[in-house]
Amino acid sequence: MPLFQFMSNPEEVKEMRPSWDAYFMEITRVVASRSTCLRRKVGATIIKDKRILTTGYNGAPKGLAHCQEVGCIRAEKQVPSGERHELCRALHAEQNAILQAALYGVSISGATVYCTTHPCVMCAKMMINAGMKEVVISKSYPDQLAAELLEEAGVRVRYFSDAESEVTHD
Repeated sequence: MPLFQFMSNPEEVKEMRPSWDAYFMEITRVVASRSTCLRRKVGATIIKDKRILTTGYNGAPKGLAHCQEVGCIRAEKQVPSGERHELCRALHAEQNAILQAALYGVSISGATVYCTTHPCVMCAKMMINAGMKEVVISKSYPDQLAAELLEEAGVRVRYFSDAESEVTHD
């Protein structure tokens, strides 16, 4: 019996490959699993030319205590989702991904960012100024201004759903 019997039919192997969107979104969900936020686990993966440039998840700045250790100020104050971001001790996933690019000298101009959640207005403004061209998201977020700014700046926003996880042959 061959070691890789599943590869005996190359057509079956092709059918098992996820689309690029499904592939990058799944990676982004794994990145989100590193989040230390008590309210929402968010991941971001910046892609250019079908290559991963950087990733980020929401959590406290490097070397500082995470919300899992000290609690969530926004939860304690019952701040609704999408409001009063300045009270949060964490950086957003998109911010961390953009900062990783800056830290390591990686240009993200013209890139696509895959996010588990629609960016907030702060992250949207950073994406616009970084020259990003597209955002692919799987969940919405209550920040209408972010959506309006992305549209005004010509940054394409696409929603990805697991129903779109078609296979690809490229």
